[in-house]
Order: sequence, then C-alpha cells, then structure tokens
Amino acid sequence: MTFDHTRRACYAGYVTQAIVNNLAPLLFIVFQTRYAVPYERLGRLVLLNFATQLLTDLVAITLVDRTGYRLPLVLAHGCCVVGLGLLAVLPSVLSSPYLGLSLAIVVSAIGGGLLEVVVSPVVEALPGPRAGKAAAMSLLHSFYCWGQVAVVLGTTLLLAQMGQAAWQVLPLVWAVVPCMNLGVFLRVPLPRTVPDTHRIALGSLCTAPAFAAALVLMGCAGATELTMSQWSSLFAEQGLGLPKVWGDLAGPGLFAALMGLGRYVYGLWGARMPLVPALVGCGTLATGCYLTAALASAPGLSLLGCALCGLTVSLLWPGTFSLAAARFPCGGAAMFGLLAVGGDAGAAVGPWLAGAVAEATVGTQGTLSVLASLLPDTGGAGLRAGLLLGTIFPLGVVATALAYGITARHHGHDAARGTHSP
Repeated sequence: MTFDHTRRACYAGYVTQAIVNNLAPLLFIVFQTRYAVPYERLGRLVLLNFATQLLTDLVAITLVDRTGYRLPLVLAHGCCVVGLGLLAVLPSVLSSPYLGLSLAIVVSAIGGGLLEVVVSPVVEALPGPRAGKAAAMSLLHSFYCWGQVAVVLGTTLLLAQMGQAAWQVLPLVWAVVPCMNLGVFLRVPLPRTVPDTHRIALGSLCTAPAFAAALVLMGCAGATELTMSQWSSLFAEQGLGLPKVWGDLAGPGLFAALMGLGRYVYGLWGARMPLVPALVGCGTLATGCYLTAALASAPGLSLLGCALCGLTVSLLWPGTFSLAAARFPCGGAAMFGLLAVGGDAGAAVGPWLAGAVAEATVGTQGTLSVLASLLPDTGGAGLRAGLLLGTIFPLGVVATALAYGITARHHGHDAARGTHSP
C-alpha cells in the first residue's frame, strides 16, 4: 500500500490551517476601518480563534484514537469550508458585524483545531525510518508556511485589485482549498491509530517531567510564532507607515516565506542536527528579532526584525512535536492533541496580550502611554510596546528547551537528537 497521496493530502491540510489562521489578521485593517474594531477586540479575535482550537483539541484528545483518523479529517475540512463561508456573509447580515466575525471564526477554528490534532500523528504513523521522523515532521509543517505565503500574496493582490469593499469574496475563494481536500480525504488510505493496549495513558503522560516541559515549550513556541505573525501586517501599515500591499508582502509574507524555508531546510538535512541546541539557538535569535522590531528607530530595520523572526521560529513547533514523539513513541493522537493544546494556548494568549498592551498605550490617558513614549514613534499605534512584551515568549523557549534537555538526559534519553539511547 502506498501513502503518497495521503502525505500530499496532509500537506494540503496544513495549507488549510494556514488559511484559517492567517486570513482574518490580513483583513484587520478592513475590520478596523469598515467596522471600527479597536486593537484589543482585534486581538480578541485571535484569542477566540486559538481558544476554540484549544477546546477542540481537548475534546479530540479522547476521541481520535477511537474513531480513527478519517472522520475527524473530513469533519475538520467541512468546518473550515463552512467557517470561511460564514466569514463572507455574517458581518453583512447581522446587526453586529463583530458578532458575525466571531461566529465565523469559531466554526473555522473547530476545523483548524481538529487538523492540528490529527494531521501530525497521521504523518508520524506513515511508514518510514525513525531517524528521519523529525525531518519529515518539519517538512510537513513547512506547508503551513507555504500556505501562509499563498494567503498573504493572494489576499493582498486581490484586495489591491478589487478594493476593500469586495473583501467578502476572499473567504469564498480560499474555501475552495479545504473543499477539494475534503474529497481527497474521503478516498486516500490512512494508517491505523495506536491501539489502546499499546498507547501511553494520558495520566502517565501528564505526570512525566519531560512531557510537562514539552507542553510549556509548545506554549512558548505558539506565542512566539503567532504574536509576530498575527500583528506584523498591521504593524507594518500603521506602525511603520507602509502601504497595505507592501506592508503585507514585507511583513507577514516574508515572515512566512522564511519560516517555510527554515522548515524545508530542516526537513532535508535536519536528521543530523541536534534538536535541543537548535531550539535554544532559535529562541535566542527570535528574542533578538522581537527586540529589533520593537526598538529599532529605522522602519526598515524594524521590518527586517519582523521578517527574520519567521526564520528563527521555523523549528519551534515541529521540533517540539518531534522531541515528544521520540520520547513517547506510543503517545498516539492524544499526545499530539495535548501538545496542540499547549501550542494553541500560547497562540491565543500571545497575540491577545500584544493587542491589549497596544490598546493600553493609545492616547495620553492610556495606562501604558508612558511606555509608548519611550519607544520610537509609531504613529500612536502602540504596537511596538506589544511586540516588546512579546520578548518574554522566545525567552521562555530558551529556558524550557534547556530544562527539557536536562529532564530527558536524566531519564537516559538522547533528547538532543530526539532519539532513544541504545
């Protein structure tokens, strides 16, 4: 039995998740100008997206290993199609556009959460040598980045061509991707889930120090990646004064391209690269990128910090998955679901906190207006202060990766390479 079509469908599944996570932030400027949505409520949309994914992860943890992979994969793509359709319709038909945006995001986020829980364990379970699993996981996650690049390019160019008044067309265009992939997952062969008799109990996982460290690492990784990714478009436009087209291409577009490049390179040659030192290095470099974006007075240098951050975060999410999968090879879909909970928690809280800090700097009466006055002028947007707060997340990556290496070595595992010791 060949799983080539299955693997390609999983790649498209991560493209679908990229659409769900990144389309709305690219439209923040539209929501702000057309519906008067303030920074904090824009950040709350990101929080709602990933909080819903987190809750979906928690429910899916107990079900996927019992139902098999096909049902949740089909349901995930169906929710993404419906959610994108509602995003195009509800803000115009409901009396509260913000309520319409929120409802649409909840539905599509259910699909995104299921994809996060199911797609990675499917690829992990496909036939292949254990030594190459970490590289295969990184290659899989690179398709999230290529999907993000496609969403940024396509959305930005279509908006420039059609104008903001026609923004509702965009969710319908992007809904074609999950709709087509849904049909593929109805037919492709899928591996079996880990049987109950072989799977590590959730209680044993949750009490293992190495897994607790992996959960924290996932939370810091999610916050580090998504805080920059979700706000870089608006930061480039309002904080750095770039036109929307160039702001999107140079901000989230270049961020995603470099993140995809990093994951692709690791997917090709990463089998020989120690994971824990690589994660420590990535966290350190990401801290520098956050500080550059927040503190550099030259707009071009700030934008460079935003873009290069994509390269530095490229390994964080898939690398943590690989560490945990090597340490707990019989964790099953439940283990990936728990890790996704940690990642989605960070992805929800990080961007929301950055938005809340940005909102608190607005005007002379803002509670953090003094902080904003000490930073380079950003036209009153305050997003530099939010990004400055974001430095705590990559610093958390560094500290937790080091702690993971210590706990894994204590248990006799070569965590640096993500493989068992002989």
